Amino acid sequence: MAVRKSLRRAQVLPFFAKLPPCVVRMEACGTSHHWARELIRLGHDMRMMPPAYVKPYAKRGKTDAADAEAICEAVTRPTMRFVPVKSPEQQAALSMHRTRDLLVKQRTQLVNMVRGLLPEFGIDIPQGLQRALEMARAIVDGQAPSVPPEAAKIVGRLSQQALDTHVQCREIGLDLLAWQKTNDTACRLMSIPGIGPIGATALAASVSDPHHFRSGREFAAWLDLTPPQHSSGRQGKTRTHHQDGRQIPSNTARRRHDVVD
Repeated sequence: MAVRKSLRRAQVLPFFAKLPPCVVRMEACGTSHHWARELIRLGHDMRMMPPAYVKPYAKRGKTDAADAEAICEAVTRPTMRFVPVKSPEQQAALSMHRTRDLLVKQRTQLVNMVRGLLPEFGIDIPQGLQRALEMARAIVDGQAPSVPPEAAKIVGRLSQQALDTHVQCREIGLDLLAWQKTNDTACRLMSIPGIGPIGATALAASVSDPHHFRSGREFAAWLDLTPPQHSSGRQGKTRTHHQDGRQIPSNTARRRHDVVD
């Protein structure tokens, strides 16, 4: 039986609650994990596909009906890969990571703005974030350098914003550390040399089930650690490139992949 029906947000769960357990597929997006958990509670077989894997099956015209048709076509492919459903705890940890990443970028922008304004008055800030924050603290405490009042007011505002953003970054870092201590996977990841609380919590929150990867090489490719291939398919030759475009000899690239395993 084929059903072609447009549903509003409030109609989704009542519609699927009336259906017997069935196969449900959708593109992974910002709200897909929530809907996946709700549909799984209703007994449906729920899986999500990366949008990049669905796009090749979409026809011209960006409409909901065309996207749904592309999803139906993509799900029939035997080699299609699916996205594991994340738990609310994992998504909460990822929300902290995304917010921290945004605040770090904003802090960098504010510090760079202060660094760009003060040299116009002959004042240079030494390299390093800590030196810049020390200068911002001095400016906020009233120890502003000798600059015109208008510029001092602007630099003071930027310095205060940079300090506030830095405090928020540290608070989120402490929250991630507390979450890491309560998560068994993150605790085990912390035992690996070179992985700290940020990396451990990010991996634990991003990877629901490592068994979805067939090998360490596949997991490394998912993390974008392996160089991309640009192969023509002729004579069985593969060409792997650095991120800067330099070509890596095939035997070197093979050794790198073997190390990941």
